[in-house]
Amino acid sequence: MKYGGAVVGGSLLAGCTGDSDTGSTPTSSETGTNTATSTRTTPEDDSYSVRMAPMGKVELDEVPQDVFTILGHHVDMLLALGRGDDINAMHGPGYHQALYEKLVAHLDGVSVDWEGLYSSWPPTKEKLYELDSDVHIADPAKVTTGEGWDDGDIQEIADNVAPWFGNTLSGTNRTPPEGWADRYEYYTLWEIFGKIAHVFQEDERYEALASIHESLLQTIAENVPPTYDRPSAALVLLSADEDSGWGYKLNYPGYYAAHTRPMGAEDALADAVGEGYGDDGRNITLDYELLLEADPDVLLVLGPMTGYFDLDEIRQRLENDEVASEITAVQEGLVYAQGARRQGPILNLFQLEMTAKQLYPDQFGEWPGYVNGEPYPEIPESEQLFDRQHVADIINGDI
Repeated sequence: MKYGGAVVGGSLLAGCTGDSDTGSTPTSSETGTNTATSTRTTPEDDSYSVRMAPMGKVELDEVPQDVFTILGHHVDMLLALGRGDDINAMHGPGYHQALYEKLVAHLDGVSVDWEGLYSSWPPTKEKLYELDSDVHIADPAKVTTGEGWDDGDIQEIADNVAPWFGNTLSGTNRTPPEGWADRYEYYTLWEIFGKIAHVFQEDERYEALASIHESLLQTIAENVPPTYDRPSAALVLLSADEDSGWGYKLNYPGYYAAHTRPMGAEDALADAVGEGYGDDGRNITLDYELLLEADPDVLLVLGPMTGYFDLDEIRQRLENDEVASEITAVQEGLVYAQGARRQGPILNLFQLEMTAKQLYPDQFGEWPGYVNGEPYPEIPESEQLFDRQHVADIINGDI
């Protein structure tokens, strides 16, 4: 099957949209090359092993069929591997259903049906025994931060139910819990995805999607304007009923910024707050006064695409506020919807396209705007930055 290249224009649920994490030294590149390999013990043996921190080497007797998850980046990865229907749990299933319905509307043959699944944060041991999953696609270090969990509980579930396999703290290269630091490593979003793909023996599907991602990054890198001609921007999650919210660093290492960091835009909040902002990967609380001091040219607002926030109401509240109405982005009508920072490969592709158009319409084409409750907006095929049909075919197994 052939696919045409896109033409570039010539000239916790709030915690899912923007988590608070503490940081550590980054250790991986933007694209990353997945070097993990699955090894089989003998030609006749169906068992294989996969490695990733913090678990180390994980042995599997067969490809998992019934899959436990917690967080959205892992959920997205499973969907991308054609395993969306194998998921038996996730944190906030209604939240993820609402978000991903808006994306898969553009991916023929791909759908999500997660309403009513066990909402798995924090999980209980009793429920994990009841679910009896084939694998837990979740970060055991993260799970130990949940109420009622310690390292012994993690080992008990691995021994009696199924292994753990996931990495979450790479979102902002967060410092691991005590006892996990020596075995923790940080990966890019796509490196984690590659390792998850090994678990399901879906290396070919991973490679095909990674190729689309690499091409999209190259398109962005080749067409962004020079640094002096880029707008300032702020990535925020605003309170639904108060003049307050949270700000997130655009260019910090980790997969939370995997859709904003490649844009190289000036981080207005970092300039306003100074060196103390974001050095540990955490968000900052803000009010309209601080947002005005930062005065971004473009305001990127997390949440509206999840269905939990109304972009029209947010814009109206900003426009009607004596302070917020003075912000350049508000005055110029450049207040845009975003999805979520905790992203996997599917959301990452859409958010890279979205953010490129929101920040650089002259280079990548106008962003058509997001309508509350509607799917990700229609974009003319000639202005799409990646081929939807190619992505859909890969997810559906036509590689």
